[in-house]
Amino acid sequence: MSRICSIAFICLAAAATATAEAAADPLIVELPNGKVRGRDNEGYYSYESIPYAEPPVGELRFEAPQPYAQQWSEVFDATTPPAYCMQWNQFAEGADKLVGIEDCLTISVYKPKNSSRCSFPVVVNIHGGAFMFGAPVEHGHEPIMASGNLIVVKITYRLGPIGFLSTGDATLSGNFGLKDQRLALRWIKQNIARFGGEPENILVLGHSAGGASVHLQMLQEDFNQLAKVAVSFSGNALHPWVVQQGARRRAFEMGRIVGCGLLSDSVELKKCLQSKDASEIVRAVRQFLVFDYVPFAPFAPVVESEDAPEPFITQHPIDIIKSGKFAQVPWLTTYTQEDGTYNAALLMAKQLNGAEFIEELNSRWYELAPHFLFYRDSKKTIDDMDDYSRDLRQQYLGNRNFSVESYLDVQRIFTDILFRNDTLRSIDLHRRHGKSPVYGYVYDNPTSRGSAQVLAQRDDTYFGTGHGDDYALIFEKAITQPRADEKIISKNFIRLLEDFAQSDSGSLTYDNCVFPNNIEQEQLQFILIKSNSCEILKLDPIS
Repeated sequence: MSRICSIAFICLAAAATATAEAAADPLIVELPNGKVRGRDNEGYYSYESIPYAEPPVGELRFEAPQPYAQQWSEVFDATTPPAYCMQWNQFAEGADKLVGIEDCLTISVYKPKNSSRCSFPVVVNIHGGAFMFGAPVEHGHEPIMASGNLIVVKITYRLGPIGFLSTGDATLSGNFGLKDQRLALRWIKQNIARFGGEPENILVLGHSAGGASVHLQMLQEDFNQLAKVAVSFSGNALHPWVVQQGARRRAFEMGRIVGCGLLSDSVELKKCLQSKDASEIVRAVRQFLVFDYVPFAPFAPVVESEDAPEPFITQHPIDIIKSGKFAQVPWLTTYTQEDGTYNAALLMAKQLNGAEFIEELNSRWYELAPHFLFYRDSKKTIDDMDDYSRDLRQQYLGNRNFSVESYLDVQRIFTDILFRNDTLRSIDLHRRHGKSPVYGYVYDNPTSRGSAQVLAQRDDTYFGTGHGDDYALIFEKAITQPRADEKIISKNFIRLLEDFAQSDSGSLTYDNCVFPNNIEQEQLQFILIKSNSCEILKLDPIS
């Protein structure tokens, strides 16, 4: 079938799904639950805060989400931006960082006005935030809307202890936030054609914890029924901060903090926690932090027990990948040259005495490093933990002290341990045990002012290409206006997404660089993206 005929056929199919009223008023979309009315934003339409799950409150707290079943007798107002799911937000001003509501599970759709298209490929964005905080409203969609060729869908999901608290058994299985994402992806697959989206051309992406979430979703064998391709920016399931141990201990400690007593029974703990106000549970997050927002993911995904109801994963991601039993979809995973700015840049913040916190590590490295780098629960003994801390310090610093002068070497520890090493390891495992294309890129082009400067609360330090410097050119609401080179890069990234979502072969290009498929390579091959160029970068796997 010719492309013109294909477009005509798609347009006829799209028109068939639209009601006469919707054809007359593009702001009206009819869903199985009733009609919704969106907003005209000049260059695009938005349909926000559409519920996809029943409110996860009361007896539904700490349970898998239930599909939204209510019927609307009147037109649903879809003009209100999505609320934050209740969270202890690292970037909230003041001492009380509580943000959001518990009844928060919604989907928001953004559709460009483009008279040359009657249907659009779909980009689904799973937001990041260490599984602890964040929201769709923090991620701008205007650059993609300006390109006019993609529908963007953003989802909310439960976070922190509300979304990830687990006792490691069937009673409090955990991974509720991941199960929210899964239900949202099903909703999108079933309903996006009603908005003009192409359900056969869905790309799911995320940054940081959102990227790790995308990878975890891919480890479900039937993910290929929900999406065509996937992208994980600076986050995948193998990073040490993603699937953690020690969840049961933290769950019962949460119960003690909020007044449930010294319990040892999961049923009693769950009943008590369901009776508490959600704000009590979320405010208790601060009791699990040892410094600022460290460790940044005290509540995160877990390996569930096999007898859990509707378990998300019952094996560690490494074992799932080695089994080959995961979705075979083309996948791009990435990192930035200095991804470790999150959370290393906190070390450059000045204390009340005027000194930077990094100097504290000279006396507290063995205490704090396991929290910063997420190996406190993975080492069998304190001696093992101390030996690893000592090895890291010697490998990256030698005999030097922790200081402002050695900061970039300390940041490199964070980059390697928290982001880079397991990106390489993940691609290596996928190419050995998978069949679908797997790609990687490294981004090396520092922004003028990014998340590192915000964390450090200073603009007089060079941090390199930090966490989110690339993703911010697609989705983030920019801290500063992008430079001329960044505007070009932004367009190249958006074109990459457009082409990837529509590619029949799963091929991938950035500007004039064709991504090598790692399944066919002897060495790991990435595209290195710099200010005004891109080139193939060959790397050795991490042993």
